[in-house]
Amino acid sequence: MLKFAANLSLLYNEVPFLDRYGEAARDGFRGVECLFPYEEEAGEIRRRLQDHDLQQVLINAPPGVAAAGEKGLASLPGRQTECLDGVKKAIDYALILGVPRIHVMAGIVRDPASRAAAHVQYLETIARAATLLQGAGLDLMIEPINPVDMPGYFLSGQAQAREVLAQVNMDNVRIQMDLYHCQRTEGDVSRHIQSSVGAGLVGHMQIAGAPDRHEPDTGELHYPYLFAQLEALGYDGWIGCEYRPAQGTREGLGWLKRYWDAAPRAMQRNDA
Repeated sequence: MLKFAANLSLLYNEVPFLDRYGEAARDGFRGVECLFPYEEEAGEIRRRLQDHDLQQVLINAPPGVAAAGEKGLASLPGRQTECLDGVKKAIDYALILGVPRIHVMAGIVRDPASRAAAHVQYLETIARAATLLQGAGLDLMIEPINPVDMPGYFLSGQAQAREVLAQVNMDNVRIQMDLYHCQRTEGDVSRHIQSSVGAGLVGHMQIAGAPDRHEPDTGELHYPYLFAQLEALGYDGWIGCEYRPAQGTREGLGWLKRYWDAAPRAMQRNDA
């Protein structure tokens, strides 16, 4: 049975961030993820996790200067030290929260002529960041993000991500495969699942309906088919629910309740 984590940066925006932990637990989630937890004290987040018997399964490293629209620094020449300092901050949070994996964002490279230099920089920075994470017993995630939502983002394709893994060649570097981004960038989602999940390259997944990024029972992707494929491949990692509720978080969870209800009684979420 697949494991779903509530993305608390997008879900439960009806309440303040720290209160979202309790709301997620109330709806049956056992795992949660978020983008950037750094506006809150790590100790307070840990208390919410403990109070509600939740596991924080993913955080992002700081993206650079968010107010300036930066989306990561790993591929940007001259920003490696800043990127690695952010990774160290993420490690500090991860160790307090019990987070096993950290997403390190690649950054925006708008000039096509700069992509070759950005590629060299990206490989070096990811390798250095992965070494830091390895020392803490953590995994590093790289995520292809579609160029419609994030123009110029350096890492956009699934094959590109697989090539980065091959070139970096470190055991704790994995793909964070977001099926929404995969569909928006290139489609052929089930084949990419086979190529990446089937090869053991995926450390975390995320889902949303495409193209509007609402609940996964809306839009172009037929998630029951994709969930069955993941089950057949034996995927046992977390799947982050990183979508924008169309009306309200709780009102839009029918897709998840149907999945849980269809599982054999011994495997249902509340009995697992």
